[in-house]
Amino acid sequence: MTQFAVSHGELMPGGERLSTLAARVGQTPFYAYGRSQLRQRVTELRQALPAKIRLHYAMKANPMPALVGFMAGLVDGVDVASAGELKIALDAGVSPKDISFAGPGKRDAELRQAVAAGVLVNIESFREVDVLAHASQALGLPARAAVRINPDFELKSSGMKMGGGAKPFGVDVEQVPALLANMGRAGLHFEGFHLYPGSQSLSTEAICEALQHSFDLAVRLSQHAPDKVRVLNLGGGLGVPYFPGDQRLELKPIADQLERLLQLAKAQLPQTALVLELGRYLVAEAGIYVTRVVDRKLSRDQLYLVTDGGLHHHLAATGNFGQVLRKNYPVAIGNKMDVPASQLTTVVGPSCTPLDVLADRLLLPEAQVGDLVVVFQSGAYGASASPHQFLAHPACVEVLV
Repeated sequence: MTQFAVSHGELMPGGERLSTLAARVGQTPFYAYGRSQLRQRVTELRQALPAKIRLHYAMKANPMPALVGFMAGLVDGVDVASAGELKIALDAGVSPKDISFAGPGKRDAELRQAVAAGVLVNIESFREVDVLAHASQALGLPARAAVRINPDFELKSSGMKMGGGAKPFGVDVEQVPALLANMGRAGLHFEGFHLYPGSQSLSTEAICEALQHSFDLAVRLSQHAPDKVRVLNLGGGLGVPYFPGDQRLELKPIADQLERLLQLAKAQLPQTALVLELGRYLVAEAGIYVTRVVDRKLSRDQLYLVTDGGLHHHLAATGNFGQVLRKNYPVAIGNKMDVPASQLTTVVGPSCTPLDVLADRLLLPEAQVGDLVVVFQSGAYGASASPHQFLAHPACVEVLV
């Protein structure tokens, strides 16, 4: 983990000593997200990908308001998944024309809010067509709409499959022509298609294949559309390395594939902007979770560090957010980065359950009560994806540094 500098044995998030940052925050546990790391990731993508590809931030990965506001100045749009996220995006200054709203369970009130705000709704059921039409008529405003397609393929080698087979997400591809006809009769303002076949893939081959399939499917369905396709959201799925053996994605093959699709779009979808929707890939490596050792115990030759944070703040790091076989996130003693790893250590949280494990038998430097444990790769699906009320432990803090 080299994305954060180290000085005098301490991690330096935001250019500040970790112990000083903890004192400034005023408590542990806390999350810290680095502005420079966020900016660098977007810059790398801009330099690698074709200039005409629009980058959207899927804020479900991390909806912290300050982070969303910062990201809004770096990307071309923001994708939200609830009215709560819509409010955060609008409060952050994102233009409604650059916001899209996806999710399989949009309530009537949320759809009405989306029409009133003027954002693009990715329709995921026949019911949503009717609700949007009624809201448009009642408010006297156009209902901007795209169709989220559940494709007949999936993103291979993905950590979480979001398309292909029976899914609650989107409209099955074979039903899309009928849905498009309904949209036309209802007078919705059709703008395009949205596909998201999977996430957290570290296979460039699989990602390129899914991009091609998504484009081909959109071209085929465009023949049934009530208007020109103006936007094609190809999803994302770009993964980040978490565990030993994970290899970082090479962007060039993906960039080459997107360039080919842009050339095809000139002839087949000439008025269409191609969008890449990324969440985890933009923010995961920019974040750390910091928790303090409150006890050190030896149980039958196994060393335990007990911390003041755990699964109630960082469910994913404990392996309880989609992992089939639990693996350790990268973990370090953040104030002893220059001390050799010498002790086989298990790091656990304060919850009264054996599930609350941040690191299982990991070789770490010798740590004492008061030392700061750092969990890397914590910028995505951390605080907002965790059961904060579990056992009524104190809440954590999030800071942008």
